[in-house]
Amino acid sequence: MTDHFHDIASRGLVLLGCGRMGSALLEGWLSRGLPASAVTVLDPVPGTRLETLARDGLRLNDALPDAPAACLLAVKPQTMEAALPAVAPLAGGATLFLSIAAGTTLARLESVLGAGTPIVRAMPNTPAAIGRGITALVGNEAAEEDHLAMAEALLAAVGETVRLDSEAEMDAVTAVSGSGPAYVFLLIETLARAGEAEGLAPELALRLARATVAGAGALAAESGTDPAILRENVTSPGGTTAAALEVLMEPRGFPALLCEAVAAASRRSRELAR
Repeated sequence: MTDHFHDIASRGLVLLGCGRMGSALLEGWLSRGLPASAVTVLDPVPGTRLETLARDGLRLNDALPDAPAACLLAVKPQTMEAALPAVAPLAGGATLFLSIAAGTTLARLESVLGAGTPIVRAMPNTPAAIGRGITALVGNEAAEEDHLAMAEALLAAVGETVRLDSEAEMDAVTAVSGSGPAYVFLLIETLARAGEAEGLAPELALRLARATVAGAGALAAESGTDPAILRENVTSPGGTTAAALEVLMEPRGFPALLCEAVAAASRRSRELAR
């Protein structure tokens, strides 16, 4: 375990809400050696996995520890206002509050927890479920370097982390990486349907589309090569790929539509934060 995980193991950690993302983080922490007994989970409808972990020492819907190292807020944004009072007694001290609730600003959290409470706002994405996520994070003025480093240690259990220069960047992050997996899933769906239209059996078309997108994504991530160069490398002049890209890269084609989609998601993120 890292120094931060040793600190968490000794002081404890509170997880408010344990849905998909909260569960992914919890499993990541446990796999990195954090004892179940160091975690207090507050969840109104605990699943079988939490009940099993409770038998192994996890504190489920128990009293709050006195001064835990961190409190992770993993409830849905629309339930945040009702859920926060349960952990508000931990505010104003040495406990770091780490929120992964989309659209919930630092100012909104400070209105309940106080401006002197160290708070980090983060935006993970769904590949965190398999440890391949990426999470952007930013802290309030009370969050010092050690708080940010602890937040990174917790979030690194499900993938990469990046720090933002300003909370104003969070809307764009939400549009690109937070919502981004849905765009990729739509690409898989559409590519499979296109294969069916060309005569492939549905199962074969979906298998080809899924593996192609996953493989191309892995190549882009692991090679470190500019994606434009990867695209050019697979595009022979006058070939099949060139014929397809000629359609996709029309003025109102794929690049323009994706830019519009990201802009729409970013705009909606700003609206939800008001």
